[in-house]
Amino acid sequence: MGRRHAYLFPGQGSQYVGMGLDLYESYPAARDAFAQADDVLGIRLSMLCFEGPSEALDDTVNTQPAILATSVAALRVLEDLGLEPAHYMAGHSMGEFSALVAADVLSFEEGLELVRERGALMKEAGLRSPGGMAAILGLSREPLEEVCADVREKTGSHVGVANDNCPGQIVISGAKPALERAVEAARARGAKRAIPLAVSIAAHSPLMEDAARDFAELLGEIRLREPKVPIVMNAVAQPVTDPERIRKALAKQLTSPVRWTESMSCLVSQGVEAFVEIGPKNVLTNLLRRIDRLVERMTTADALEYHVSPPGPEA
Repeated sequence: MGRRHAYLFPGQGSQYVGMGLDLYESYPAARDAFAQADDVLGIRLSMLCFEGPSEALDDTVNTQPAILATSVAALRVLEDLGLEPAHYMAGHSMGEFSALVAADVLSFEEGLELVRERGALMKEAGLRSPGGMAAILGLSREPLEEVCADVREKTGSHVGVANDNCPGQIVISGAKPALERAVEAARARGAKRAIPLAVSIAAHSPLMEDAARDFAELLGEIRLREPKVPIVMNAVAQPVTDPERIRKALAKQLTSPVRWTESMSCLVSQGVEAFVEIGPKNVLTNLLRRIDRLVERMTTADALEYHVSPPGPEA
């Protein structure tokens, strides 16, 4: 029996103008995927990925389906080239929907429509309850949780952990005044860096409650199928196969932290030895290096190079 593999799918923040273009120009499977996305959404999503402008691509309503389309295009190409099937899958935040499409829980069409609506709901919630996010580097979770709790008590506004990405990199989110105080307090507690992110929403926080409620209603109208392999969900950091548990975890995800460090540790504990990041950039590969240096890590570019020109036999 071969090694156990997991596919990882990136989320918002991995987008860039030009993503997917090399796949589109080289592989029919990628061209078909982008054409399908354009048709489903009724917009030239492919051209937005390939040519921008960046302001439009970075609008969350467009970003989420654009990353999903690019990830599915990459997956289809790699599968055609003989990528080993996964034993598990996981996706970071919005990337969870790419994992659901890859695991046949959702069709590609359903995934595109869901993430476009998810982006719209998050954008609306951000307009009603303005907030922000900041990356805190070099401070462990426990003292950062204490910082956020203290600021919440003093301000009466929410700020808290949004993404536990890897040891030494945690993202917090919340109402802007509370977020600003937490950033300063984190620096005072010894954070090496505290970097406000270029977003106008407080994702994975109670400020997304309106979006989460409306999105849960939308999810309730869609039949989720049992995944072909377990998916480690952000909100619970455990493998999930039951469609109703998947539905609950997806609805919860908008207001609860992305437990990425725990999710990757869970996969390692399940015996996963090799991870393939499928989609634009290498954000998750870099995070995994900080979580467990012993596992094998491959980006989409690495996997393409391997499967197009696999290494020859040893001399």
